[in-house]
Amino acid sequence: MTKEEIKALDHPKEYKKRITMGDDYINIIYKMLLDGIIPEVILAYILKLGYSGTMRAITLRIERMIKNNFGLNLQKNWYLKYEYPSNITVITRNAIFKYITTRNPKVKKDKTIEANIEIIKKKYPIVEELETAYITFHEILKGKDSSKLDGFIEEYKDSNIKSFVDGIKKDIAPVKNAISYETSSGFVEGNNNKFKLIKRILYGRSKIVNLFRKCYLPFLMNNVDFKLCAVFK
Repeated sequence: MTKEEIKALDHPKEYKKRITMGDDYINIIYKMLLDGIIPEVILAYILKLGYSGTMRAITLRIERMIKNNFGLNLQKNWYLKYEYPSNITVITRNAIFKYITTRNPKVKKDKTIEANIEIIKKKYPIVEELETAYITFHEILKGKDSSKLDGFIEEYKDSNIKSFVDGIKKDIAPVKNAISYETSSGFVEGNNNKFKLIKRILYGRSKIVNLFRKCYLPFLMNNVDFKLCAVFK
């Protein structure tokens, strides 16, 4: 740099401040924030006053004022609310799957799905295919003829439930035993799940002693001579 350029650094240029459409609303936004008014109401009020800039610009201005003056961060897209029109019926995939796999007559089924299930099946044939496959497998599992399982595997080996069928193939012996024998490991598996749930809730905070007490307690409460104080000795 020349001596003249170095000397010019002592007198930097004063650039004109860029004016934006949100500048006229700075004081209003700040005053409303001080009064404890939520950002959504502030945004609606600014729009009602006639703000004609972009939505992104004014929402970003509100976000920065809240962060710089109050140390708070707003969630992403806080000014948007996603809502279906009132004439739209919303049915999720999980709800449909639950509907077609519910075989217990005592369980109440979703009336909305029940009223639209035929339309859904017509629009998405896979729903009826899955329902048929599930009913077939359920009947085989509840029956006593394990040989029918081979026919099920052959029928659905290249279908949309191929991964499920492949899983049955890997454990074919235990599945056939579950069909052939009345003895079940359900009681053991149920208790195992209960133990795991208790462990996730308690262990790591109260250590091994309280973990044992918590696991021990549910299986003693139905005993006639049960005493709670005996558990904590």
